[in-house]
Amino acid sequence: MATDDVDVIVEQWRRERAGMRPEPMAVFGRIYRLARLVGDRQEKVYAGWGIGRGDFDVLAALRRSGAPYTLAPKALAASLMLTSGGMTGRLDRLERAGLVRRSPDPADRRALRVTLTDAGRRVIEESAEAGLEVQRRILDALPPADQDRLADLLRTLLAAVEAQPPDPAG
Repeated sequence: MATDDVDVIVEQWRRERAGMRPEPMAVFGRIYRLARLVGDRQEKVYAGWGIGRGDFDVLAALRRSGAPYTLAPKALAASLMLTSGGMTGRLDRLERAGLVRRSPDPADRRALRVTLTDAGRRVIEESAEAGLEVQRRILDALPPADQDRLADLLRTLLAAVEAQPPDPAG
C-alpha cells in the first residue's frame, strides 16, 4: 500500500515522541485534507455559476425544503450553523444576484421569508449536479461496496461525536 504525507507525519511523531499514540492523526489528518481538497474543487465548480460554497449551502437548503422553496432566515441560519449576521451577509449577496428574494412572512408581519427565485433554482440545480460529478470522480477511486462501507463508518463516527458533550478542554 502506498504511503502519503499523513503517514510521514504520524511516523515523525512516533519517532519524536515514543510514548505518544498518534494513530488518530492517520484518520483525522486524512479527513481534514480530503475536506480541504474536495472543498477547493467544489469551490471552483460553483464559481462557474457565480457562487461560493456558502452561497451554495443557502441555495441548496432552500431547494431541499421543497416547493415553494421558502424558509425563514432563522431556520436557514440554524440549518447551516451560522450566526444571524453571517446569514444576513449571504442573503444580501444572493438577493443582489437575483437568486433569492426576501419578503414579509404572511403569518408574522415582523418576520421575513426567503424564497428561491427561478434563477436561483436553475443555479442550484445545475451547480449541484456539477459538484456531485466532482465527488463521483473522486469516489471512483473506491469500489462501490467500499464507498458504501466508508459512508457507514463515517455516519457511525459522526453520530458518536454528535452524541458526546463538547470537550471542556477545547
